Amino acid sequence: MSTALRVGIVCYPSLGGSGVIATELGKSLARLGSEVHFITTSHPARLSGYDERVYFHKVISEEYPLFGQYTPYALSLAAKIREVAEQYTLDLVHVHYAIPHATSAFLAKEMLKPRRLPTVTTLHGTDITLVGMMPSYYEITRFSIEKSDAVTTVSEFLKRETIREFRVEHPIDVIHNFVDTELFRPQGTSPARCRLAKDGERILMHVSNFRKVKNLPVVLQVFNEVQKLIPARLVLVGDGPERESTERQAHALGIERKVSFLGDQEDVADILPVADVFLLPSQHESFGLAALEAMSCGVPVVGSRIGGLPEVIEHEKTGFLCDPNDVECMKAIVLGLLKNETLRREIGQASRERVERLFNRDRIVSQYVETYERVLETAA
Repeated sequence: MSTALRVGIVCYPSLGGSGVIATELGKSLARLGSEVHFITTSHPARLSGYDERVYFHKVISEEYPLFGQYTPYALSLAAKIREVAEQYTLDLVHVHYAIPHATSAFLAKEMLKPRRLPTVTTLHGTDITLVGMMPSYYEITRFSIEKSDAVTTVSEFLKRETIREFRVEHPIDVIHNFVDTELFRPQGTSPARCRLAKDGERILMHVSNFRKVKNLPVVLQVFNEVQKLIPARLVLVGDGPERESTERQAHALGIERKVSFLGDQEDVADILPVADVFLLPSQHESFGLAALEAMSCGVPVVGSRIGGLPEVIEHEKTGFLCDPNDVECMKAIVLGLLKNETLRREIGQASRERVERLFNRDRIVSQYVETYERVLETAA
């Protein structure tokens, strides 16, 4: 980076893909010498340890009887962005997820006039394909995109969807998600594997926010078919609205003792390498960060042939793709990998090499820095 910047980052502070990427980006910018200000409702899940260049500013939505349970988060966020931008003389604000973050950034820009505050908006997926398409949010989503100084998407698929659904004329850059390949890497014999599975058991793994779109019923169906033929265990990492129904399904299938629910885990890099195969049969996936992290750990991924996943996984070279509900396809692939250790290791190594080549942290972060510098030159 030619010049150290003061960057505000707005994101959801969760373990979901947008929150993880926003946090990892901020940490990476700080390593490069920039001053980074996270503006969120709580401490970002992946933000740990002290760094003198990293600040956290909590957004508090004031309560008032007239508001009831509908506290105006978007307005509180706009006010906090303006406050932080003014107090710390931010060079720009980078918001992740369109609604309401891009809208709040626009309001903050208006409040700061005549001073300019360039804004970069990164679209991550459901903010466009689901939330933004809701009638109540469609026009404000389109407006907020158009009013951003720069717009990026995490995949070519999402760029096409954004242009098609919102008819935006604003230029959109594709900057894929990234992973720290030094953190997410293959491991040798791990104590975690001994705790998660018995000797001889193979481990299938899934990591997500347990929402319907992640297609957890298919994860369990595939595992159920596999475990009938090979001693295996299913490890589920994450939490969310579908956890209870997933537990009920495991019980109904009679496999509850072979399924481990680990809940949310911040140190997923310590867990992923113990998997033999990673399952991601999502009904929709604009990129697939969990798949990328598994690939970085040298774990073959069996995922859906939809959305942005084909940009991450080369079918039959660095992983495998099936239709989201094709249990037989996934079962056959998983069994083929578990019965052929040479093939499983070859696919795992090839997937790791693809991540190192195309999705490593330094390569992708430099693309964001180039975007920042371009925006700042335009604003000058």
